[in-house]
Amino acid sequence: MAKSSRLIQMIMWINAKRSFTAQEMADEFGLSVRTVTRDLQELSALGVPVYSVQGRGGGYKLLRERVLPPISFSENEATALFFAAQSLEFFGSLPFGEVTGAALQKFYHYLPADKKEQIDRLKGRVMFWSPYRPMSPDILQTLLQAVMGGGVVTIEYNSASGVSKRDIQPVGLYASDGYWYCPAYCFVREEVRQFRADRMLSAAPNEAVRPREEVRRKTVLGKPSKAHLEQAGLRVELTKKGVWLLESNPRFAPFIRRREDGGGIANVRIAAEDLFFYADLVWGLGSEAKITEPPEAVAYIGRKLEAMRALYG
Repeated sequence: MAKSSRLIQMIMWINAKRSFTAQEMADEFGLSVRTVTRDLQELSALGVPVYSVQGRGGGYKLLRERVLPPISFSENEATALFFAAQSLEFFGSLPFGEVTGAALQKFYHYLPADKKEQIDRLKGRVMFWSPYRPMSPDILQTLLQAVMGGGVVTIEYNSASGVSKRDIQPVGLYASDGYWYCPAYCFVREEVRQFRADRMLSAAPNEAVRPREEVRRKTVLGKPSKAHLEQAGLRVELTKKGVWLLESNPRFAPFIRRREDGGGIANVRIAAEDLFFYADLVWGLGSEAKITEPPEAVAYIGRKLEAMRALYG
């Protein structure tokens, strides 16, 4: 085996082991301990963060910040990865700190010159736009660390009922329309709730509260369902333009049924607690949409109309 290939395989093996002895590595690769020691010194000089542990039970350990081995990409793969990473720049805040920009710069630096020229020509012409939503990157990082480690976080949360302090155990983190959402087990409500990161005034790890093991095992696939909550049926009649406008909203688009005249009807099953939120979305369409069910939503829109009449005389 060529030495360069051997060193790459060693990096992969070290990343997986984290802690090992020279004899273990020698047995793994069929080498002498002397050769392994020399290779480890060379890897260390190349930047692989390996250090030796002296004394009984010693050996080698890998620092927490591991180094990935070289990976080969096709030109199309390199372009796709570059723009996928660049799309994160349009978020107001990220849970990864400043490492995203550093990784993107490093990735771009090692691209061939002709590929750099192609990407430079596409800059400003290809983008993945996301609305800017200001929020704390420190809070996002705290939530992400809790998701990875299964820990508990104490937050100050600004909800419609005011600011409250809660202990939560995050089970996921995802972005939608520029906002970051954190499905988490709430120790006050004793169930999984959805929290918006921009409404968190503070967030700090709380090791005094013991995490729930069943929450750690939860798998979050996409946006969490609210099927366990009380449901409401929202029915909206749409003009032709109303259909065109609402088809771009992923909350409504799958439920729109077109009529022959181009108009349509949207029947959406939602959590009852979200009813007024959805009504406000329909309100923004003006005369292009009319809520016909449920009565609570119709009455809510009526109150908004009266308030607007009073405001404008």
